[in-house]
Formats: sequence, structure tokens, C-alpha cells
Amino acid sequence: MTERKNRTTIYDIAKLADTSVATVSRVLSGSGYPVSPPLKQKIFKIAERLNYSPNRVARSLKSNISPDIGVIIPTVSNPFYSSVILGIEEEVNQNGCYLLLCNTFRDIGKEKRYLQSLYEKQIRGVLISSLGYENIGEYAEKGMQFVLMDQKIENNDFSMVSFDCFRGAYLAVEYLIRNGHRKIAFISSPLTKWTRKEMYKGYRTALSDYGIPQNEESILIGTFEKEEEEGFEFQNGKRMADEFTKRKLDATAVLTVNDMTAFGFIQRMNVHGKRVPQDLSVIGFDDISFAGMFSPPLTTIRYPGYEVGKSAAKLLLEKLDGRSESNRVINLLPELIARGSVRPLKKST
Repeated sequence: MTERKNRTTIYDIAKLADTSVATVSRVLSGSGYPVSPPLKQKIFKIAERLNYSPNRVARSLKSNISPDIGVIIPTVSNPFYSSVILGIEEEVNQNGCYLLLCNTFRDIGKEKRYLQSLYEKQIRGVLISSLGYENIGEYAEKGMQFVLMDQKIENNDFSMVSFDCFRGAYLAVEYLIRNGHRKIAFISSPLTKWTRKEMYKGYRTALSDYGIPQNEESILIGTFEKEEEEGFEFQNGKRMADEFTKRKLDATAVLTVNDMTAFGFIQRMNVHGKRVPQDLSVIGFDDISFAGMFSPPLTTIRYPGYEVGKSAAKLLLEKLDGRSESNRVINLLPELIARGSVRPLKKST
């Protein structure tokens, strides 16, 4: 018979911290019971040193609170959000939790219904790419803990994992300019998301900083958003390619709002007789898993979805365990991944 490995308990931590078991339990459960900051820090350090892992399920049975984590995203069909979920899942599974996944398809009414359902299921923590600040504000007042993903709110009410989309778009345009392009188009779904708005600002600012005139005809923004449509972003790329051709634009390069839009755009432009990168250069955004396997391999801005999910889950678990009481913002930085979808018009500088 295999000998069972002894597991660290709160009794071990209490003994080393020279305090009561009750105090250790209150600190590690995040009960809010007043404990002096030095003692609280001492307990956390001992627990970390001993690799203490509380039994979340047992604790939830006592408190009638679910150990599961709610995740609310626009759509799992977008490969970026699939990467986000993988990052979340790895972090929460290691901590004895499981996910309850909700797809809103960017329907604010559906988002609110999901929040109400999670609340009724006694879910304490939610990771969310939200459509409405009012929605999450209402449930935060009811005691739910939130960490925001793929968005930014200009206050300190919530922890969030954000991304410098402005800088990402600026880098993309700058890269095209350094490769000799001066006529650069921008293609996006409706500017309903903070990330898309920031990319649009980054695009325009880069052109302005380099003294390049902005052609409003070269800015193609989708007029409707239908996330429940299969491959919505891909289909939007195809629609924008039709519009690009209809307008007879002479742009030599295009920045798209994400990789799926780039894929749809490139495929449809082939139908219109334009090849990438021979006739037209294209840069995507996200660097989803198969961006390098596309033909041509897509030059793109890396937006690390897996890291977004993992970092957000870690922030939420720290809040639920009482290890972090203040809100934190993690701002991830962009990286340009140069592949084969951009053709230099002159020697790059």
C-alpha cells in the first residue's frame, strides 16, 4: 500500500504563526474579520512556504457558496476568447475550481440574465468581458467579485487585465510606414468595444505623427454586429473586402481589427483578383494559434489571450481568498510578429 503524503493543515500554520486556528481560518477564508496586517501577512507567508492548499469544496459546503468561477465572454467561437478560456481554466483548476461559461453574443440583456443566474447559484467570483458597467456594478454591490478582461473602465472599482491596443495599432502602422507604405486602410467591426476604439485611435495617431494624410474613404467600419453569426469576424472581413473593391481604393496596405477579419478579407480579396502580399499587404491583430499557418502566414500584433485569462483568474482567486483587498490593473504590452503578409515597397528602415 502506498503511504499517503501528509497534507498541511491550518493547525500547522497556526502553530508556526503562534496564533489560534480560528484566526488562521478567518484570514485564509477572506472572511473580513479584523486581523492585524502584520499577523495576516505572517499567516499568508507561512501558508505559501508550506504550499498550503485549502479544500475549496469543503469550505464552500460550510458557507453555502459555490467554489466555481463564472466566465462571461462575447463568444467562444472567436479563437482569441478560446485562448483566454484555456488560460483561465489552467489557473482555476489548479485551485480546485471549475468554470461556468456564458456566451453573451454581445447582447446586454443576455449578459444581465447570466449575471442573475450566477448570483442565484451562489457564484462569488466572475471573470467578464462586459458590455455594461451598470450590470456589473449592480451585482458588485450584492457582494460578487469581478475581474474585467479585454476592456478598460476609467475608475478603480474593479481589477482588470487590459492591453495597450492603442500602442499595438500604432506599432502596426509604423511597421507598414517603415516598409514604404503611405496609403494604409483600416478595417473593423463596429467601434462598440473599447479595444477597437483604441486601435482606431492608434491607427490615426500613427498616420498623423508621420505626416501622412488620412483618407476617410480608406476607413471601413462594419455597420452591424452579429456575434451569433458563425464566424462573424471572418464574414465581416469578407464584407469589408467587397466594400474595399467597390470603393476602388488604392491603398497598398490594410490594418484589420483582428486576425479573423484579416483571414476573411484576404480570402475575399483573392476572389476580387488581389493577392496578399503581392498586390496588397495586410496586418492582423491577436496572433491567434493558426495565424502562422495561414497562407500567407499572417503578420500580426500579438495580444496574448492565454496570458489575459491566466492573469485575470489569478487576480480573482487572490480576491476570493482574501490575499488581495485592493483593485489591481495589469496592462499587457503588444508585440509585432512579422511573417509573410506584408511586402516592402522599399528597403525597411
